[in-house]
Order: sequence, then C-alpha cells, then structure tokens
Amino acid sequence: MTRSLKKNPFVANHLLLKINKLNTNTKKEIIITWARASTIIPTMIGHTIAIHNGKEHLPIYITDRMVGHKLGEFGPTLNFRGHAKNDNKSRR
Repeated sequence: MTRSLKKNPFVANHLLLKINKLNTNTKKEIIITWARASTIIPTMIGHTIAIHNGKEHLPIYITDRMVGHKLGEFGPTLNFRGHAKNDNKSRR
C-alpha cells in the first residue's frame, strides 16, 4: 500500500538534518545512510549519498530524475553471477 498523500513523503530524520546542514555550508560530502526506505526529495539533488546494500555502502549521485523514488532502488542487493555450466535442470 502506498503512503497517504496527506502525509509528507518519508525521509529519515537524520538524513534531512545532514542534507540541510550541507546545503547551508555549501559543502560537498558523501552522506552515509542505511535508510533505504527514504524517498528522494528535491533538496537532495546534487549530493552523493552512500546507500547500504547489506554488505557495503554504494555511493549514488542524486539527479533531478530520481526525485520521488526510494533510495533503495538505486542500491542493488543481489549480484547475479550467471547460471552454472553443468546445470541439467534448465535443460528439461
């Protein structure tokens, strides 16, 4: 189910504080976060956010086309390495 339009989009509070702090100082730093469920808002544009994928933090540069999406959409958690060479199940 989607979030109600009466509420604002979900953005982790600590993430908003860090972004507002960087916007006032006009600094460019990588923001590290575990909040994959946070929605990308227009104040995040131009920042690099390192999103945790379960093993490491992946740096993602936020552009205007990402607004409205979740942070977790840009940090894949699974690495497909291909099918096994001797896999006979796929031949059935």
